Amino acid sequence: MSDPHLVAKIWAADRLAGDIDPLLTSARTNFALGDYETAAFAAMKAVEVEVRRVSGLPNESLGVALMRKAFSPKDGVLRDPKAEGGEQQATADLFAGAMGAYKNPASHRPVQFNDAVEAAEIIQLADLLLRIVHRAEARTKD
Repeated sequence: MSDPHLVAKIWAADRLAGDIDPLLTSARTNFALGDYETAAFAAMKAVEVEVRRVSGLPNESLGVALMRKAFSPKDGVLRDPKAEGGEQQATADLFAGAMGAYKNPASHRPVQFNDAVEAAEIIQLADLLLRIVHRAEARTKD
């Protein structure tokens, strides 16, 4: 019996064939195993853990609240002080939205997630978010 989603799965896997942040190894492995829910969760968890590490916020800071604190336009450790206020807020919203949409649901309940393309895109989003975090980390060391 052939898989009607095979082409989409191959296309999605191809999207992850290039370099991605090493912190996403678990996400990539789970994706390759076809466990898209765990892959998406692992990708966003990697972002959460890295934001916490780079910002120095405590382990009790989680998910959306962690992102809002770390990237707060007022005093967020990871905000870009050279960016305009609206851009700073948008970055905080981007991180908070990614956590709320792609990490929180799987943290709190079983979710049905069988779309390979969407899982690949979530991993790519996590890769972009990690790049932003690492730029912020470089700014804090200057």
